Amino acid sequence: MSTAREKEAVSAYFKLLEKKGAKGGMLYKRSLFLDQFIPLLKNQPLERTSYTKAIEKVIKTIPADIWHDSLNTAREFFPFWMQDIKAIAAFSRQGGFDIQPLKWQPLPTSLKTLTDQLKTAKFDITETRHLHTYSQALKDKGANKQLLDNRLNLAKILILQLRGAPTDDARIYRVAVDVTLPLFKIDENKQLFLLVIREFYQYWIENPDKNLGPNQGVEVTFIE
Repeated sequence: MSTAREKEAVSAYFKLLEKKGAKGGMLYKRSLFLDQFIPLLKNQPLERTSYTKAIEKVIKTIPADIWHDSLNTAREFFPFWMQDIKAIAAFSRQGGFDIQPLKWQPLPTSLKTLTDQLKTAKFDITETRHLHTYSQALKDKGANKQLLDNRLNLAKILILQLRGAPTDDARIYRVAVDVTLPLFKIDENKQLFLLVIREFYQYWIENPDKNLGPNQGVEVTFIE
């Protein structure tokens, strides 16, 4: 394998973005990230695991204020790198390409700061309802107190990050997740956070037709 594979994937990716109306500035920002990211994919097998490892390496070198844009580019580029035409088509139909990115992001913070805030944080009626329905679903699944407390605290951290968002939709949720995820330095905690944000999404978006489960929720990142 050689970089020819990656060059072909990048070319196809940018052609589709241009077709969808992406402006030059957006393409340039994506190209800056891919210039850093692509070398980490060279000679790697076409597998999600190797892609995830490359993301985890590159995100450590990127300023926090562009974490979301970088992870979003990685999310969009994945099916092109995998040479998965069906996945590209499905992603496109579902509006997966962020041609008009949101300007909102949570303020820069640290995991310690967010954890400390939980000690005194007050949650409004809507936030409390989301937490209550998620908590009840966990209890219905037989969650013990420790599991319940751990998952609710992670959901609360995400709620703190979502405060001040201009809308309540999947894109906002994804931004908050992308900005928060790299704050977790311990892999076990990162994996638990990924599980929680996938579970919690249906309760935050208030979609009662979805059942709680490890595969439910919004696809927010490829770091898993």
